[in-house]
Amino acid sequence: MPRTIVLCTVGTSLFYPNLAGLRKTLQEGGGAGNEKAALPPERREILEALASAYEQKDWPAVATQLVRLPASERLCGAEINSMHSLIQHGYVTGDCGVYFLHSDTPEGRAIGEVLREAFRQRGHQPVECVQVTDLQDSDPKLFRTKGLRNLARELSRIIRNHTASACAINATGGYKAQIALAVLIGQAIHVPVYYMHERFSEIIAFPPMPVAFDFDRWMQYSRVLYALEKEPRPWTELQEEWDEVLEGLTEVVDIDGEKWVELSATGQIFHDAFRERFRSHREMLLPPPAPRKEAPLIRDHSVTLKCRPELERYLQEVTQALPCIQRCVTHYTHPDLPLPMGFRIKPKSDELQIEGIYCNGRETVKFFVHTTAETDTQRRAVVAALNEWLDRRK
Repeated sequence: MPRTIVLCTVGTSLFYPNLAGLRKTLQEGGGAGNEKAALPPERREILEALASAYEQKDWPAVATQLVRLPASERLCGAEINSMHSLIQHGYVTGDCGVYFLHSDTPEGRAIGEVLREAFRQRGHQPVECVQVTDLQDSDPKLFRTKGLRNLARELSRIIRNHTASACAINATGGYKAQIALAVLIGQAIHVPVYYMHERFSEIIAFPPMPVAFDFDRWMQYSRVLYALEKEPRPWTELQEEWDEVLEGLTEVVDIDGEKWVELSATGQIFHDAFRERFRSHREMLLPPPAPRKEAPLIRDHSVTLKCRPELERYLQEVTQALPCIQRCVTHYTHPDLPLPMGFRIKPKSDELQIEGIYCNGRETVKFFVHTTAETDTQRRAVVAALNEWLDRRK
């Protein structure tokens, strides 16, 4: 079945060198492909109008003139050429919707505007431009730590809105790092990825990679991933439950001489992919309902908890969050130890105990979550479901 939605990364070939060099080519007696033969009057009129519109930065006019040219012509740029090939080979529908993901630069915004208008004139719906924040080439560190991760977020968001079965990724345009990222997303979310090199006569599909992500690891470390998705966290907050698998999903940065951890582009893909997979499989993974619910037990920890009323309400909410939860029982308090809230498998424990962390910004309380889970996979599924619940609750 042809796909109906294309997520298309955007580069600069349409402007540089194509349209930027068009006037000179025309003055030298050539056409769009540098041919020296005399141009037919109608073709010269189109190219002259296109060159003038580009020089005046009249982007709607540029789009109108591009539509008058064959979509396979190299002058039209990588995005139009590759989209034409996708349609020609039946990989996508002729009127497919297109999302153009462009860089956070003036050129990126301008090219995105041209492509949006051109594809709308060709009858595609929906056609939207998506600016990827921090995807630029003036600051390599920002590009790597923020730009690529934002690209992963935007791709995942669009796929989530339209479903993976409807989508295809055209990774022809843009920075080379985007191609690798797009292939990784396609592998994780099961979306085909296509690419057309400038020397290729047609577009090609990337074959599936013989690798797989670890679903159990995502469930177990979902607290860390949900926390890092929102903002960087100090290393000291995460070290107790750190695992080497997280090293490939994160970046370590220095902030005022302190070690902080943030989610990488790969980590964002890993998190988005398995969050969606978990939502579609959660009922099969979670343990059966508990026969009864019990009131939370807040033990005497020889510490006066100012947050006790809020804590009790929160533990009641947790108990009701999933049918399989029986009771919450506190086992640790600290009057001045802010930690990110969430749920996890208790670190350094012989048995897989589900542990919750409550924090009001200063006081921290740790508690066990008693459930009907009988297997390790069920316990990890409860952890993931509770972290998803907490993410929505906030």
